[in-house]
Amino acid sequence: MARVLVIDDEEQVVKLIREVLEGAGHEIVEARNGREGMKLYEAKPTDLVITDLVMPEQEGLETITALRRQYPAVKIIAISGAQQKLDLDLLYVAEKLGALRTLEKPFDIHKMADLVKELLQNKP
Repeated sequence: MARVLVIDDEEQVVKLIREVLEGAGHEIVEARNGREGMKLYEAKPTDLVITDLVMPEQEGLETITALRRQYPAVKIIAISGAQQKLDLDLLYVAEKLGALRTLEKPFDIHKMADLVKELLQNKP
């Protein structure tokens, strides 16, 4: 079906997303930080990117900005669990930078699957 790049430093989150999306027939490519994710996307673009916002080396907001600048049509879902820890609405900022959808951790994995399906059905 589709290739999805998942960028997150939390192994359990990546594992859960992988299980659900592979079960739906998608191919999953994994990166542990934004820098690694950018390299993978540049080498072979995917149909969709799911990125965490708070990660080591290169965080999600920087990654979204770089992806949107270099690949304007890229479809991005931003996820974050840092909302309660920080006095800043990172998901709102992610939307303003170009994420098409956002989810706050912990999220309902079925909601994630629905968002992926929705974005992939709306191919440019």
